[in-house]
Parts: sequence; structure tokens; C-alpha cells
Amino acid sequence: MRDRSEAEAPRAEQSRAACAPKSHAGRMSAEHAPARRNTRQRQLVLDAVRARCDHPTAEDIYQDVRAIDGKVSRGTVYRNLNLLTETGAITTVKAPGTTRFDWRCDGHGHAVCRRCGAVADIRLPYDAELDERASAESGFSVGSHSLVFEGICPACRED
Repeated sequence: MRDRSEAEAPRAEQSRAACAPKSHAGRMSAEHAPARRNTRQRQLVLDAVRARCDHPTAEDIYQDVRAIDGKVSRGTVYRNLNLLTETGAITTVKAPGTTRFDWRCDGHGHAVCRRCGAVADIRLPYDAELDERASAESGFSVGSHSLVFEGICPACRED
């Protein structure tokens, strides 16, 4: 039996083009990012997120990074995921019981399965008018939003 990385590699390569971003809108510009040196471990974490289209968990990324460098600790991976999120290099999606990571930062939506926590990209353009409407209704100065649909994924519907 093939190990997980061998089994997933062809699928990841095939789906990589399908989930390629159309733009990098929403990423933090270099002048606004905190001054931090780009460490080898941080690059390993970023590369691991970018290599996947399945919205991995922190544990998934930890396992992928450990397969490359067995000396990288779980804490290092988690800290770097948080830093990459803060700087806008990656984004997060809240799913039941966990946070999942997404290398796409182009303002697309997500569908989250209420049963298993699976996440899928939704190709809907970012609608800045929603920010304006939310500002008018709430009194907040809304600068952005995320769009998350909740439901039951195809795999869970079959069960």
C-alpha cells in the first residue's frame, strides 16, 4: 500500500490548477507586514500549505512538514501558521472543531460540511457592496468580509 503522500500527490497535482487563484487581492502588502525574517521552517510550512488544495488542518501541515524535516516541532508549525495568517500569506476557514488553512487569498467563498468539517472553495467574486451595506446597517466601518456556506458535503450525504 502506498503511503499518504504518494497516494495524494497525483490528486493534489491534478486539482492544483483547478484551485489556482485569480488574483492576490486581500494579501497584506510588504510595507504593512511585520518585519520578520523568513526562516527555513516558515518556508517549509508555507510550501506545505501551498502544496495542498484540501484546506488542511494544522495537524495535516505538521505531518507534511515532519515528512520533510523530522526536527521541526509542532509548536514551530503552529506558530508559523499563525504568523503566515497574520501577514496575509495564507487564510483560515473555521470548520466544526478545527481551523483549516487556505493558500488562496483572493476573496473567494467556502462551503463547510457540518458533519465532517470538509471545506470546498466556492467561486463567487468578492462583493464590496456587502461591506457597504453591512456598514450602513451596523454602524461599523466594515472593511472586508468572508463568505462561508454551511451544509452537508457529498461524501456525508452518501452515508
